[in-house]
Order: sequence, then structure tokens, then C-alpha cells
Amino acid sequence: MDVVAERGARPQVSLIRRTMLRAVRLLFNPLRPDDYLSMINPLWTTRELRGQVERVAPEGSEAVSVYVRPGFEWGGHKPGQYVRLGVLIDGRYHWRAYSLTSDPDPVDGLVSVSPKLVPEGTVSPYLVGTIRAGDIVRLSEVEGEFVLPDPLPGKLVFISAGSGITPIISMLRSLDHHDRITDVVVVHSVHAREQLMFADALDELDAKHEGFTLKLRITSDDGRMKAAELEELVPDWRERDAFCSGPGEHLDDLRSFWKEQGDLERFHHESFQPVIGGNSDSGAGGTIAFLDSETTAECDGGTTILAAGEQAGLDLTFGCRIGICHTCVGTLKSGRIRDLRNGEVSEPTGQAVRVCVHTAEGDIEIEL
Repeated sequence: MDVVAERGARPQVSLIRRTMLRAVRLLFNPLRPDDYLSMINPLWTTRELRGQVERVAPEGSEAVSVYVRPGFEWGGHKPGQYVRLGVLIDGRYHWRAYSLTSDPDPVDGLVSVSPKLVPEGTVSPYLVGTIRAGDIVRLSEVEGEFVLPDPLPGKLVFISAGSGITPIISMLRSLDHHDRITDVVVVHSVHAREQLMFADALDELDAKHEGFTLKLRITSDDGRMKAAELEELVPDWRERDAFCSGPGEHLDDLRSFWKEQGDLERFHHESFQPVIGGNSDSGAGGTIAFLDSETTAECDGGTTILAAGEQAGLDLTFGCRIGICHTCVGTLKSGRIRDLRNGEVSEPTGQAVRVCVHTAEGDIEIEL
């Protein structure tokens, strides 16, 4: 299957440097100045944002933190946002989205992501077990709306499970950097203690700030946390703005609890396992013609194009399956599609669409 190539974000390069490169471009034909600069240092290209891995550190027994020095000036991120990382595996770039786990104002200038191993995956085994200092990665634009509000609420509670702590640790590091940890409660669940990510950082925050309270739940010993337990764990939870991240069922429980018992406007969440599709009444559906595969499939209004193709026996490339990594894309040749995340209908003829989050709104043709 043909997949639209990803490129890194456009680097923040000064106008003077870009002007100089344009001025000398004709002198370097057939190569461009960037090609020569990349031979000297692969981070010097002005065509896309790249980064060089400086170190890889374990985070519990199943994850690592990959520390990257971006080329040129890093545009920065807000705590809680994510970046798509492009890594070269077997001669092909693969892209995955990861929350940025570093302080947005790092003293050493490094940014970090902290992937957890997914054994059946392609990228996480590479990042956890293979990538080394000196390797080059590509970096996308920073994305995400799961961020701290401005002005900052006086009382905060962070609730996470497993790798859901990754966007939250960036928030905590930022609060620590700016000495804003005055009344913060962190409730984190992990299956086994040896799997705990950022253990040293959490311990340091607990020792440093009187206004920091850490409540750790080991689910293999105590079972999964239910939202109703907040009455005992955080008795004043109704007075706090909540920032929650983790598996979908955990967040569904918390959101329902806030809706029934608290103020839903103070509940903020980031889900890594959103439920997409499954409701045949959500749209018109239709027949999908997979042009590259010369296959057709019937699709109801709640099934993604990706799932419909798989049900028809096609072996389609996919990554996150939640519309973040841009791995599963095809070019729409005709017809209308519906975004299952928000219900929006569009007709982006000739454009690449993410088949893991869109369904057919009538008959469509797509290059897959």
C-alpha cells in the first residue's frame, strides 16, 4: 500500500539564514545547500525539523525516556502536548505520537518522550530496545489541547493510570520549575510497582513540596481504582480542577462520576484509547472501493474505512488507530466521508485521509 510520506515540522530558522541559502542555491546545482549541510550535520537541514538522540533511560520495567536535542530552535511545547516522532526502521520512516514528558523549559535544551513497550508493535520495541544515542529522528509540529489553563487553578488533582502519566509528568515538571506546586494531589495507578514510570521524579517532588501529595495504587495488590473511591482518596476533589489520562474505561468512569457528582467543566482528560465507531446509526455508510486492491466492501455508518477494509481481507498498514500518527492514510478519489470523532462530513477529493477515524458517508473510492 502506498502511504503518504511524513516530513518533520518546518524548523524555526532565522530569516537571514534562509536568505543566504536561497542566494547560493544556484551555485550548488544539482544539490541544494541543505544537502551539503546535512552531510556535515544532519540536524542543519532547513527543510524539516530533526533531532538527535542524546540518551535513553529506563522508566520502570517496560518503558524508556528518549531524550532528544532538536535541530535549530525548538519551538517549545505546552505541558501536556504531544509530538509525532519519525524513526527509520528497516529503511522506512515510521511515525507515532507520544506525549512530551520533559519540562517545557529544560535547562539542558533536551525534549523527551517516554514510550511504553507494546510487544506486537513496530515503533515502541525499536524505541525501547534498539535506538541509541546519536541516532537521528524527525519531529512533527507539536499538537494537543490537554494543557493547563491560564490562569492556573489554586487546587489541582491529577489522576492517571499506566502510561497515562506521560502528559501529566510534563505538567508536574513545569509546575515545579515555576514553583507553582502549592496544593497538588496526584493519584496514579500501575499494575506492578516495578512498572512505575518516573519513580525518582515523583519521589523528588514529594520530598521537595509540602503542597504535593502522591497517592500510588498498585492494582495487582489493591485492584483497579474506581472513581467513587475519590471520596476517600481526595475528600475535597470537588474543589479541584482535575486532569486525567489513561485507558478509556478508566476515563469513562471518572467522567461519569464528575458529571453526576461534581462540576464537569473542571474535568479535563486525555485518552489514549478512544472509542471510535461501533454505532451504525452515526451516518449513512456506503460501499467502499479500494482502488489499489481492486476490492469493494460494505461499510455501515459506524465502522471505520480501515476496519471495513480489514473485514474484507485487506492487509492495511496502521499505527495508533486513533487518528494521531498518520500511518493509515489513503487518497480519497470520490465521495464523502464522516469523521467518527466529531461527526463532521467532508469531501476532500484528492487529499490524504486517515482511514482509522473516518467512515463512508455514501459510496466512496479511495486509493488503498
